[in-house]
Amino acid sequence: MRTLDFTTEELCQSPRLRVALVTETWPPEVNGVAMTLKRMVDGLIARGHSVQLVRPRQTPADTAMSTGGLQEVLSRGLRLPRYDGLKLGLPARSRLVREWSRQRPDLVHVATEGPLGWTAVTAANKLRLPVTSDFHTNFDHYSTHYGVGWLRQPVAAYLRRFHNRTAATYVPTAALARNLGDQGYERVEVISRGVDTRLYSPARRSEDLRRQWGVGPDALAVVCVGRIAAEKNLGLALRAFAAIRQQRPDARMVLVGDGPMRAGIAREHPDVVQAGMRHGEDLAAHYASGDLFLFPSLTETFGNVTLEAMASGLCVLAYDYAAAAEVIADLGNGAVVRCGDEQGFVERALQLALADTLRAELGVQARQTAIGIDWEAVNDHFSAALLRAWEGHRRAKVPATDLRAREVQG
Repeated sequence: MRTLDFTTEELCQSPRLRVALVTETWPPEVNGVAMTLKRMVDGLIARGHSVQLVRPRQTPADTAMSTGGLQEVLSRGLRLPRYDGLKLGLPARSRLVREWSRQRPDLVHVATEGPLGWTAVTAANKLRLPVTSDFHTNFDHYSTHYGVGWLRQPVAAYLRRFHNRTAATYVPTAALARNLGDQGYERVEVISRGVDTRLYSPARRSEDLRRQWGVGPDALAVVCVGRIAAEKNLGLALRAFAAIRQQRPDARMVLVGDGPMRAGIAREHPDVVQAGMRHGEDLAAHYASGDLFLFPSLTETFGNVTLEAMASGLCVLAYDYAAAAEVIADLGNGAVVRCGDEQGFVERALQLALADTLRAELGVQARQTAIGIDWEAVNDHFSAALLRAWEGHRRAKVPATDLRAREVQG
């Protein structure tokens, strides 16, 4: 019997699907999920599939686009409290049933788990459409950082039920797949992440930018990129930098991003450079103009910033999980410490800050590692995964005798 796996050659000859992709975040919103989905949607379209993108309206003036292989359907949403720039999609079951009855997609892929995502799964199941999902964010872990730790178990149960209603749940790392499997998640598959090594490159390093930060040619710039929020564990990065500053008074810390902790950090740490939200080549220059990248978060499913910093030629220090566990060999192309070992994190940060030659060598090796992590391969895997889900659903609907007859004829 023919397997449901697809080779590169088979992908070129495989059916072209009409995919309905449902998400509650999308560019120009700035976060790892939106960036990843944009890359994957572009990859699907480049491979001949068409995508109907269902998302909340981001502004009152927002209008649905229809261009190339992409058609947008805009829904209602509410702004998330304490998370500026993001919306929670409101339930849209009836509308999606009508939409998908009128123009039936081959497969529904639900990328986020809010009310819009839940009703999309419900509508797909009602119409007997194959439906897959992404696990992008540990929302249950976030609860402890926002004063509602008692919600962690109910949120975890909701997420498990959500994903187990779909034919497959795609996660970015093997470790996360094992962890979710231990929690009772079914049909979990790994689809990794890539990095744009043309955009994120050591060639973007800017001495002018470093001067704006107050960093001389031989001084040390310690960089963090991401949401300035409690779930990113920035307090540990600040403690590590304080230890560095005692040994290297020339060091400056640069935070790139925005979020609810920004004002508090500005008051308590006025010496920290807050660069705010950056995009495109400007963001790439902020990465490449640093010397040491600290990433102390323990709430990531992946952490795209890890790959972006590595592609930029930075020495990255992170906990040994998520993307770092997949791609960093300690003191080979970066540095990792055991999850939760805060003292170890501070000590390793200080070690790297004082070892200019080692840090530079690790940055070179980091860049070489990133070059081998290609979005094209990732998008091949994603396209193949959706085709497997579609093919599995199609086969399940065909009587076994008819299926055997077709395979003999093939």
